[in-house]
Amino acid sequence: MQPNRFRFTDLIARKRDRGALTGDEIQAVVDAVTHKTVPDYQISAWLMAVFLNGMTADERTALTRAMTRSGRVLDHSHLHGSKADKHSTGGIGDKVSICLAPAVAACGVWVPMVSGRGLGHTGGTLDKLEAIPGLRTRLDVPEFTRVLEAAGFVMGGQSADIAPADKTLYALRDVTATVESLPLIASSIMSKKLAEGIDALVLDVKVGSGAFMKTLADARALATALVELGKGVGVATTAFLTDMDQPLGLAIGNANETAEAIDVLHGKGPADLIELTAILGGEMLRLGGVARDLDEGKAKIRASFADGSALARMKTMVELQGGDPTVCDDTSRLPRPAFRGELLATRSGVVTGFETAGLGYTIIALGGGRNTAEDVVHPEVGIDLLVKRGHVVKAGDPIAVVGARSADDLAMGLGRLRAQIHIGDTAAAEPPLILEVIH
Repeated sequence: MQPNRFRFTDLIARKRDRGALTGDEIQAVVDAVTHKTVPDYQISAWLMAVFLNGMTADERTALTRAMTRSGRVLDHSHLHGSKADKHSTGGIGDKVSICLAPAVAACGVWVPMVSGRGLGHTGGTLDKLEAIPGLRTRLDVPEFTRVLEAAGFVMGGQSADIAPADKTLYALRDVTATVESLPLIASSIMSKKLAEGIDALVLDVKVGSGAFMKTLADARALATALVELGKGVGVATTAFLTDMDQPLGLAIGNANETAEAIDVLHGKGPADLIELTAILGGEMLRLGGVARDLDEGKAKIRASFADGSALARMKTMVELQGGDPTVCDDTSRLPRPAFRGELLATRSGVVTGFETAGLGYTIIALGGGRNTAEDVVHPEVGIDLLVKRGHVVKAGDPIAVVGARSADDLAMGLGRLRAQIHIGDTAAAEPPLILEVIH
């Protein structure tokens, strides 16, 4: 980097005034983030300017490439076969990665997965995985590669080697209310994925009240930008736009979501979670060349649950990353809350919907997420829904269970949850799980 070539305040001012930065200027921003040559408050100001005024397509491409090159780009060319990954833009109850990655690996496609922590109101795969006693997600590149070679997949966080600029920006976005920005989301996702050394990528772009993209139009714009970025660098990319107007599955939290994902590996679990895992995993198999079409890919994913091969891969990964593999057969070994209480329906009727983002914020209030980058996540707390949209309930029926660390937290959680599950006289038609596909 040439530290005196650009004044960072000029770059902030340009974005503040709705101007576009050149490729060299974008590179200077990423260099400043990577080498910490400007303070966080200036980076935060630049993020807010981007959040408010957006970026051009050229700026997005430049930012993605610069962030990818800010660290090491992994090379898995010594492994025979395709390397693929999946990424979700974030939703409530979204634990798909935990059951998808071992299934795809069991079907013959390598999965070098770099995952993230909770962002905004949504939970993070790493926080969920770390509910498994002893499991480590902080892996250096040699260990990341060893786990991948032995298990067929690996699930780690960003090491200092992989897209370090994104790691800094990701943490700052979470605490500066700049999460919901198309260019920042797109560049964050793609820089990590491109640094993994993959051939194919499947994207799950969430749409609805529990997603960062609230409307189909916004989600379509993000998905299109991501697919174009992927294809532009030679990575086969498909995006699915999926419903997030209600939680995926029934568990919301960390330990309980991990348990639900393990249930899927045993061939059990909620139907919507199983179906979405099969669709996304099946497309990874199609792009990876081991399935002729999506239907064959879905069938192979489901078969890996039925024959135990996906579960076996999961056990291998957990053990290699320092975790207790017996959790995969006995999820009661996961952390459990000290206090649990049922939420009862106050009236008879039909479950018409959820304040889905509010459920995520309730988890944060219970201690299962972060308000600041320094907050400690308590994996045992959570919400277990007993109903989905369209379920008929009677007054007094239990509709959810809250797990908390104290009696006061339990009362708070139940009080918040009561306003977040809606019961009416009739339910609207159920939207499809998959809203659109972009190739």
